[in-house]
Amino acid sequence: MTRYSAWSLLRAGLSGQKNWAPAWRDASPKAGYDAVVIGGGGHGLATAYYLARVHGLRNVALLERGWIGGGNTGRNTTVIRSNYFFPESTRFYDFALGLYEGLSSELNYNIMFSRRGMWMLAHDRHGVEMLRRSANAMLRNGAAVEMHDGEEVRRRIPGLNPDPRFPVIAGLLQPRGGTARHDAVAWGYARGADALGVDIIQNCEVLGFDIAGGRVRGVKTSRGDIACDRIGMAVAGHSSVMAQLAGFRLPITSYALQAFVSEPMKPVLDTIVLAPATGVYVSQSDKGELVFGGALDLFPSYAQRGSLPALEQAVAGLIDMFPQFSRVRMLRQWAGIVDVVHDSTPILGESPVDGLYLNCGWGTGGFKAIPAGGYCLAHQIATGTPHPLAAAFSLDRFRTGALIDEAAASGIAH
Repeated sequence: MTRYSAWSLLRAGLSGQKNWAPAWRDASPKAGYDAVVIGGGGHGLATAYYLARVHGLRNVALLERGWIGGGNTGRNTTVIRSNYFFPESTRFYDFALGLYEGLSSELNYNIMFSRRGMWMLAHDRHGVEMLRRSANAMLRNGAAVEMHDGEEVRRRIPGLNPDPRFPVIAGLLQPRGGTARHDAVAWGYARGADALGVDIIQNCEVLGFDIAGGRVRGVKTSRGDIACDRIGMAVAGHSSVMAQLAGFRLPITSYALQAFVSEPMKPVLDTIVLAPATGVYVSQSDKGELVFGGALDLFPSYAQRGSLPALEQAVAGLIDMFPQFSRVRMLRQWAGIVDVVHDSTPILGESPVDGLYLNCGWGTGGFKAIPAGGYCLAHQIATGTPHPLAAAFSLDRFRTGALIDEAAASGIAH
């Protein structure tokens, strides 16, 4: 693997940028592997990378039906935060945030992580009480957070509407929150995994599983059968479809979650703002585009085109927060297929089939959790036991009733 540096960039420039090696190999499947990861998004790529780097498993295949990062990893609004309520969630997402902070250096790939802070606004006394509740929980759980009154919020967020339909009474700031380039996260993990010997196999659809005696023995794909008795599944909104191929059901409903991007502008917004009353969150990308989103489409769907009512609601909410954006033109929109679980907490760990492990149920929190989700799934695959950070996220909680209801902390999309 070519190490990226200022010197390598200069040297490539002198040769007309013609001598760069591919970031990863386009591998062909072998007859068998020590471990297989299904899903070429952020969570799957991170799992493959940590299997090789942390656990020393190099005979690993990653299977992707389309292309690397072509699913939800390339269809989100890049927000990274850990402002959750329950200690299990805060510990997990804070671990992910910590990995993100050092990821560019570890992968030798600039993921464009920007620690710009994440604001959640309150518009009435009930919202203020919710913010206080969240702040106390986060501080108790060891996550840094700041509570500010409305005047301080408006001072720190220039351009915020001074007389909105829903007045800003207070705000909760997580200073460590930020954004990262979603494609770069996928490409960085893919490059790192490939350098450690992982076979990244694109255009390889999983058609079924070879299961005998209640244990997985292999996977059937559009490019042939692959023998393997340890398989990790990280396919986001298509998790329930994949589970059906293995003969079990998951407590998941898949919805389309839309996001929108404006034309580029000069820098005007240096933070992330989420307003529950308007149903919108927004940040500005390094290219100057406004990146914003809102609520889920209110009907189950696998369509990635979204719907007009969600666009109208998001634009109206954005203009209520920042009236000066009313004349900005839209550039594009898309929808990701998110896997929503009843308690808005992910599922990480064993499935009803021995040797087949789950990474799903992220709903609207998948991107921010990529490093931790991959790290914990890799631990489960390699050791057969759950990582302590993920032990509470098992599928078994739906049998025992030990649910972790994070709907209030999951943002406005739930």
